[in-house]
Amino acid sequence: QVQLEESGGGLVQPGESLRLSCAASGSIFSIYAMGWYRQAPGRQRELVAIVTARGSTNYADSVKGRFTISRDNAKNTVYLQMNSLKPEDTAVYYCKADNVRTDGSSRYYDYWGQGTQVTVSS
Repeated sequence: QVQLEESGGGLVQPGESLRLSCAASGSIFSIYAMGWYRQAPGRQRELVAIVTARGSTNYADSVKGRFTISRDNAKNTVYLQMNSLKPEDTAVYYCKADNVRTDGSSRYYDYWGQGTQVTVSS
C-alpha cells in the first residue's frame, strides 16, 4: 500500500508565500509523475503543476511564474513553492502520484493524498 502525506498548508495574506510538501511511502519501486491539484468550493479539481521523474514540468497558466514544483526522487517527495499568493489560490491542495509501481508488482496505480487547505486572505 502506498500513502501520500501532505504538509505545509495554512492561512496567509495576499502576496505571501507557502511551501507544500508531499511524501510518498510504502514499498515503492518507481513513480512516473507527481503533481499538485487543487479544488476550490463549488469548482472542479484542477491541475496546478506536475513533474515527471526526469524533471519535466507542466503548470497551469494561472500559476506560471509564481509557483515552482520540484521533486526529490530519492525521498519520493514533491514540493510546491507558492509565491505571490492571491485570494483566488484559496483551495484544498491535493498531491497525486501517477503510475506508481510497487516492489514485486508489474501493475501501475495512481494515488491521491488527503489534501491540505491553503487560504489566502487579508
